Formats: sequence, structure tokens, C-alpha cells
Amino acid sequence: MSGFDKDWLALREPADMAARDPALVEQLARALTTSSPQLLDIGCGTGSTYRTLRPKLPEPTRWTLLDYDPTLIAEARRRIGSENGVTFCQLDLNQLDDLPLEGIDCITASALFDLCSAAFCDRFTARVAGENVGLYAALNYDGVMTWTVPHALDAEVVRDFNTHQQGDKGLGPALGPSATSYLKDALTKEDYTVLVADSPWILESDAGELQAELLRGIANAVLEVGNLPPEAVSVWLAFRRDAVAQEGSSCRIGHTDLLAMPSLNAR
Repeated sequence: MSGFDKDWLALREPADMAARDPALVEQLARALTTSSPQLLDIGCGTGSTYRTLRPKLPEPTRWTLLDYDPTLIAEARRRIGSENGVTFCQLDLNQLDDLPLEGIDCITASALFDLCSAAFCDRFTARVAGENVGLYAALNYDGVMTWTVPHALDAEVVRDFNTHQQGDKGLGPALGPSATSYLKDALTKEDYTVLVADSPWILESDAGELQAELLRGIANAVLEVGNLPPEAVSVWLAFRRDAVAQEGSSCRIGHTDLLAMPSLNAR
């Protein structure tokens, strides 16, 4: 499984912070009832989830930040420094049996499970349910993208982008937009209490740099799928880039957050 570019992660972090459903974060804080909760953040990147949640969770909360990419772990170490209660771990998530779950109250993950396969989610669910560990899985893409300034190809672009999202990202053929619903069903069957909330990006013109990079990624994905002629994708991309600066222009990229905690009887 390959990591993401740290510059892209830095660019999207403010949008991610603004998008998270605040009520679900409050529910997570209330669910951490032990005197010194322990969280494991998987696919931690540069530590965005930690930076977002740390001020909102009870003290002292101890964190383990886990990623496959040593470059991202090094950047997380640099940004977080020597703060108490934070450790770092490098691990390929395909090695689910090696997840360091001893003493962990809840796993956190952001923008991760839409990149995972059904088979991976089944193995993951069985692993965490066996240890009675909770899950806060935020910012999973839900397949919906809309723009206030429309273009005739928008629906086809979104369709092909969603097809691309279901390719193998290193953890098997990805669930893409169906990830949250799949996880919800799997965890409900394990007697978890599961809450889901919308957490869309709402990007205005002041997020122009993020929008430009996002549009480039969407166009590249659509070109890889190959249903639309390259010249049509180029026209769509040029239109979208121009529209970013128009007054009143914005885009909505749908995401969902999930919080799942094991039943009290199981703990």
C-alpha cells in the first residue's frame, strides 16, 4: 500500500477539519470512559486526525499513530514533536494480525476506508470486534460531487471518477462510495452501536488551490477509466478551473463519518 504526498495532505487538512461532523466527535469524547484512553490512528499520514481531535478529547489521551509510509511518519514526528502520550508505528495495513491493539479503546482513521476492499473490511471488523475496540472512521467519500456552476459533463465525470475509486489502492478492490454503509452493516452484525453523519467538503473560491489540485486528480482518474474522450475531459477541466473564481461558485464533495462502539455487555 502506497502513501499520499505530504503536500496534498497539508492542502486538504483545513477542509477536513471543517468538514468533520462535530456531534460525532462529541459522541466519541463521551464514549472514551477510561481514565486514560488509548487511541490508535491508522493511516495517520502527517497526523491530521491527531491534531484535529486532541483538543476535543479527554485528557490524558494516549495516541499511537500508524502508517505504512516512513516519509509520512517522519513528517508526523516533525510536526507533533515530543508531545507526551504519542508514539509512532510503521505497519502495512494488510498485516491486520499485527495491529497493536492491546489496551486500545478506539481506532481512528480519516479518508481511509473508501480505499479498502470488502475483504479487508471483513478482516478488520473481525479483528477489532475480537478485541472490543471502537472505531471512528471519518471523511470517507460518498460518491456525490456537485458544483453551483454546472457543466453538461458533470454527471459523467462523477460516474467515471466513482468507477476509478473502486480500483485497487493497495488493500484490494476498493469499496469507494459504499465503504461507510458496508462498515456500518458489518459492525452492526458484531453488536456494535453505529452512528453515521455527513461530513462534506464545501469549497469556496478561497480554497482555490485545493480545488485546482482536486480537479486535476479527478480529471486524471477519469482519463484512466477511459470512457470519455481526452479532449472532452480537457474542456471540462478548463471550465471547472475557470469557474472556481466566479462569484458564488462552490463545490460540495460528499463524505461521511462513522462512530462504532462495542456494546457494554461485550466490554
